[in-house]
Amino acid sequence: MGVDFGDISAFLAVVKAGGFRDAARATGDSASRLSEAVRRLEARLGVRLLHRTTRSVELTAVGRELADRLKPAIAEVDLALDVVNGYRERIAGRLKLNVPVSAARLVLPDIVPAFLAAYPDIHLEIVAEDTFVDLVASGCDAGIRYDERLEQDMIAVPIGPRHQRYALAASSTYLDRCGRPTHPRDLLGHNCIRGRFASGAIAPWEFEKDGEIFNVDPAGQLTVAVGGAAELMVAAAIGGVGIVGLFEGWIRPHFSSGALEPVLEPWWPSFSGPFLYYPGRRLVPAPLRAFIDFVKARSVRSASSQAVNDQSAIASSSMASA
Repeated sequence: MGVDFGDISAFLAVVKAGGFRDAARATGDSASRLSEAVRRLEARLGVRLLHRTTRSVELTAVGRELADRLKPAIAEVDLALDVVNGYRERIAGRLKLNVPVSAARLVLPDIVPAFLAAYPDIHLEIVAEDTFVDLVASGCDAGIRYDERLEQDMIAVPIGPRHQRYALAASSTYLDRCGRPTHPRDLLGHNCIRGRFASGAIAPWEFEKDGEIFNVDPAGQLTVAVGGAAELMVAAAIGGVGIVGLFEGWIRPHFSSGALEPVLEPWWPSFSGPFLYYPGRRLVPAPLRAFIDFVKARSVRSASSQAVNDQSAIASSSMASA
């Protein structure tokens, strides 16, 4: 008869949930797609399986008998698949991620080596670019972006540090020569190294301190593309060209070496960390599922470690005050 197995699964999901909306939430699919699948199944079988109203969905007599006969059959299929999965000791395959350059530089180095060691049969491909792409059209399984760039129909999982700061820095040579800013408005008199986004825009620098928000759009001799040329921005700042603004993680290593010193640190704004995101309406490939679980496990361990550190700090503070 050529009945599609996906249509059968959609029908059973609606039966189990008692409606299309609840089934959509349970399966991650849309109510309209589930409804269309049930219509196809009814057309193929030539009978009505569900009575639909604006408020409820009820099984017809034929639909109830079909569902009762299909449930044990589907259970056998699931059992058979579980048996096959038992023979697969290692998860294998390709995982392709689209990420911003900042994530490739500041987030993934702490994750990738351990992940590849845990899953030696997974081939990981990273595409680092700062333009927002269609994951499916580009052939990527998932991506990393910040929340303001996420589409609503994507599933998002926190990855990496949950709080980051936008930092300013310059070489001591430059600051000795041109002065050290004490307020963001002082940047208007400095040579600032700016970044241009793929859209062509150069975003103003935003600062925040004690509830005061201050935006400034300083000028400078050097402007580079955001992301790919960030290392050039850092090198230029170390060379005494001017003041650079980047993610804190990008320039902090140069503070300890003395190559750069922080500028206006009390004013540095903070923002939420990045997310791993992927389409919610498709089957999650095994390599991506392994990566998601790996990232979640690291987040739990990191949160637990932070809680222990916080408790230790509180205890130390209490003992000192006593």
